[in-house]
Amino acid sequence: MAFRLVPRCFLFTSFAPKFSKRSFSSYVSSDSNEHSPANELQLEFTEDLTPSLPSLKTSNDANMVAKLLIEHHDPYHVMKSALLHLNGIRISSELVQQTLVRLKNVPKIALGFFVWAKEQQPGYRHDVVAYDMLIDIMGKVQEFDVAWQLILEMDQLGVKPTSKTFGILFRRLIAAGLTRQAIRAFDDMERFIETETGREDFVYLLDTLCKYGYAKLATEIFNQRQFRFEPDTQMYTVLISGWCKMNRPEMAEKFFREMVDHGLEPNVVTYNVLLNGICRRSVLSPGTRFEGIIQKAENLLDEMQKRGIEPDVTSYSIVLHVYSRAHKPDLSLDKLSSMKEKGICPTVATYTSVIKCLCSCGRLEDAEEIFCTLIIHGTFSRLNKMDTVREIWNDMKESGAGPDSDSYTLLIHGLYEKQKWGEACEFVVEMIESGFRPQKITSDVLASWRLKKKLEASSHKPS
Repeated sequence: MAFRLVPRCFLFTSFAPKFSKRSFSSYVSSDSNEHSPANELQLEFTEDLTPSLPSLKTSNDANMVAKLLIEHHDPYHVMKSALLHLNGIRISSELVQQTLVRLKNVPKIALGFFVWAKEQQPGYRHDVVAYDMLIDIMGKVQEFDVAWQLILEMDQLGVKPTSKTFGILFRRLIAAGLTRQAIRAFDDMERFIETETGREDFVYLLDTLCKYGYAKLATEIFNQRQFRFEPDTQMYTVLISGWCKMNRPEMAEKFFREMVDHGLEPNVVTYNVLLNGICRRSVLSPGTRFEGIIQKAENLLDEMQKRGIEPDVTSYSIVLHVYSRAHKPDLSLDKLSSMKEKGICPTVATYTSVIKCLCSCGRLEDAEEIFCTLIIHGTFSRLNKMDTVREIWNDMKESGAGPDSDSYTLLIHGLYEKQKWGEACEFVVEMIESGFRPQKITSDVLASWRLKKKLEASSHKPS
């Protein structure tokens, strides 16, 4: 007999998050503010090991089902009010998955739909992906008893849980602060998946603990289980990253040296993680003396190159961020030039650090030159970074000598060329308010855009 989560007579009313009257689209698009690790430099240094789940895809049927369930939601009988509207719906794995994507922020409704769907069609049963999705949804609201019941049901129905299933579970447990339960789940995994726990699973456990601030516990687990999972560069890199996130670069350096002493070769990712940890203090401790940090960062870059490992764009971005905070314009320009000479293409974040540094040091002409070059090349608009344009533009204005007429013209025409009409018009208005008169070519382009908008509007009017 199939394992049942709870008696049908009170279909999952044992937990009931309060649901306010919101639109269907707000449930689909919003995400609750769950705990997630912060990253001051907005850079990713290590591979994202998080198990992937289906993303939102176009599905009229899934839209209809999710909308009906949300709009006809009864807190005491999850499916009862919507049943009359769902007659004739053909259940499929794709429909279930896409409906769950749309219900990820309303766990009670998602759970009710999941139970209802598996009983509607002879021969249909949920696949492992649907179970993984619901376990993730339940874990997000810390309904771990339900998550475990789902795993037991999978086991009884012959839908074998995978290491990915357990990865989802212990990630949610760790995010909720239930680290010991997460480790027990990791240990219980073999009994369910019927294969030996792999190195990748162990790395993911360490990585998740570190990302949520449990580097000390991750280190304990690493030391206890070295006999089973042979340490490698990736494991050490994860631990180094964990200690750096806790602002303990001395511990990160200790593990780096231990790794090298054990004959393991660091790679560019390892160095970037350590480099970021060293430089991170300049972000978290404004009173820190920058000279020492800059010297340590430069020494690490030298060590990389001696080992035959060339710094990449991330390495340079980290160092340039520190130069910017230390108000070192010449060092920033030299490092930017060095990047280009080596064929490394700076990112928007890299340029932003340099421009901000130049602005703060009164080097407006240099800042404007770099900024205008990016506008000409369409870098900001191509990468949809108009918020960065506005941020840098404001920095230039606040530094004492705002942009001139030529800068406005260059920026506006760059936006026109990329069809960023709205942003271009905003800068035209700002240009006029700043006392600059737009050139004739700028006015002509603006007039042609207005004419284009009028023609488009008239073409959409009913004849």
